[in-house]
Amino acid sequence: MKKKPNEFHGAALGEDYYADTCGPLREAAGAGRVELAAVVHGAYPGLALPGDVLPQLCSAGAWNARDDQAWGLDWHRNEGIEITYLFSGRLAFSVEGKSHPMHPGGLTVTRPWQRHRIGRPCVEASHLAWLILDVGVRRPNQPWRWPDWLVLTPAERDRLAVLLSQNEQPLWNLGRRPAAAFRRIEEIARAATPRRFDRTRMALAVNELLLVILETMENLQIPLDNAFTSNERCVALFLAELPQRIGEEWTVDSMAAQCGLKRSRFTTYCQQLTNRTPAQHLSYCRIKTAARLLREKPDATITEIAYACGFASSQHFATVFRELNGMTPTRWRDTPRAA
Repeated sequence: MKKKPNEFHGAALGEDYYADTCGPLREAAGAGRVELAAVVHGAYPGLALPGDVLPQLCSAGAWNARDDQAWGLDWHRNEGIEITYLFSGRLAFSVEGKSHPMHPGGLTVTRPWQRHRIGRPCVEASHLAWLILDVGVRRPNQPWRWPDWLVLTPAERDRLAVLLSQNEQPLWNLGRRPAAAFRRIEEIARAATPRRFDRTRMALAVNELLLVILETMENLQIPLDNAFTSNERCVALFLAELPQRIGEEWTVDSMAAQCGLKRSRFTTYCQQLTNRTPAQHLSYCRIKTAARLLREKPDATITEIAYACGFASSQHFATVFRELNGMTPTRWRDTPRAA
């Protein structure tokens, strides 16, 4: 029986993860609460570029919020490497659940699909610039593919990818050097119109920014760890996200494919990390979420919870639930919790 999405499905998954479209920023800019200047590909807010103009440039620009805002960019992910720079004001930047206060001169680096948010929960008065580049990465263990319009040498591109992907520091203070390149990015985006866009100068500004980051990080001699781009880390990240994706129709093969691994290799890593087979761990995640929802959602039926947690039928759900918890879902819901 194929499961159909329903309104309860989102509740079962807890926080939703999605490729960011910056909807709150779009609304604030449309209402005149924020000055926005950006050029984009895809669903980001700003001036849409033709597909053949600086491909892989997801978004480049800046916002200027002169007053504290009533919105923030909640937990989300970007398909590309995201670099932001704070000209003035202050912001709360969070990544992987940890908050980092941004001050003028602060630069953030968010790897592709890394979970992050801006605001606590709302954005404060601030002038923030950013660059999002799609480097073709969907998993930590994939090689980066930089845009071919970059003029950095292949060796420089490879080294920059290593510096950005093999360290866990999301917030940097690289001094004022990145400011000039970001100023040019903002100016070019502000001057762009549907009929006129200076792609040459934008490409130069992006190249200048990346070169500044490369040189500055090299001078800092930051510690690197290639475990951050290993197959094991890829599996660990996938397993950490699995509780938020339990409604999907997973098989061992499809879970392995998400990590770019063969079934046997994925199974080995899963057992090392969880002491369970992939199928056992999937059931564990589904039942753990279901146990919580049975008590948090008293108006939801057993069948609704079963479907929301990825089970094809309430009968199968009840069987697995009893095996892992020693009682039926109904009895679990009705049993008082210890104080």
